[in-house]
Amino acid sequence: MSYPPDPNNPYGQPPAAPGYGYPQQAPPAAYGYPPAAPGYGYPPVAQPPSMPGLVMTSRVLLFVVGGVQVLLAGFLIIVAAGAKKVANEHSTSSDTAIFGNAAAGVLLVLGVVYLLAAVLSITLGAKFGKGGPATRITTIVYGSIALLLGLLVLAGAVTGSAQANGGAGFGVIVGVLWIAICLIWIIAMSTRDGVAWFNRPRY
Repeated sequence: MSYPPDPNNPYGQPPAAPGYGYPQQAPPAAYGYPPAAPGYGYPPVAQPPSMPGLVMTSRVLLFVVGGVQVLLAGFLIIVAAGAKKVANEHSTSSDTAIFGNAAAGVLLVLGVVYLLAAVLSITLGAKFGKGGPATRITTIVYGSIALLLGLLVLAGAVTGSAQANGGAGFGVIVGVLWIAICLIWIIAMSTRDGVAWFNRPRY
């Protein structure tokens, strides 16, 4: 018959101590269930940056210019229809009919051009919110072509005003205003903030 060891017996076998230098192992996990992995936190979702001020100004100008272009297109198409109606009331060989048909054709073409430009302006302005580099490049190209046309209009207006000795006329004011708008478009798309806005990550 065996008895439990007496802890006060100096000749008894001492209890086994844990191995020196070896960390104690955690108890094994329950059968069939893997040990729980340490939790990992989810990083906070980065908020999209706000649209830079100059880019916002360009967007507003695109919408305003698009609205004006729609009005001009409608006006030109209506005038073209009126000129065509007047031409049809005269003989096809008369000067009135010839001039009316020619004027109607030119006005109709200009009206369609203004209408297409209005669609482009409004579309670009609408894409500023979620558009990428293609929107920025298209705006630069559009602004550059419009700037060239504005310079031609300004040069013609200045020449006409000088010949008529009338000073700075309405055409000069419109040309200068249009050139300023085009420069805002180009500069806004070329600045660091503008490039960063259109290159930002989208979610």
